[in-house]
Amino acid sequence: MNLQEIKKRILDFRDKRDWSQFHDPKNLSAAIAIEAAELQEIFLWCKVAESREIAVEKKENIAEEVADILMFVLLFAHETGIDIEQAILDKIEKNNKKYPVEKARGVSKKYNDF
Repeated sequence: MNLQEIKKRILDFRDKRDWSQFHDPKNLSAAIAIEAAELQEIFLWCKVAESREIAVEKKENIAEEVADILMFVLLFAHETGIDIEQAILDKIEKNNKKYPVEKARGVSKKYNDF
């Protein structure tokens, strides 16, 4: 199943429940942030090594949070007319310029700190 087919299924689910009335950019952006916070909560206060163990132990719950985030992102993109595939390709290209391999490899600095 490709991204467009997944988006169609999400829209079908939403429309059958008449939820599009709640899916404006403000509320969808809040929903994305809230679901991302729920994902963060799973790992709150743990160390890096522990986070890897938790990722295995709670994989099903984590997968649900990731799915929620992505579904809201796809709905947000739909409502705002963003071609998500093109936006990702454009961002990869932009990041390639901001983070050239010779400066960024193995470095966690932001591009303006090189």
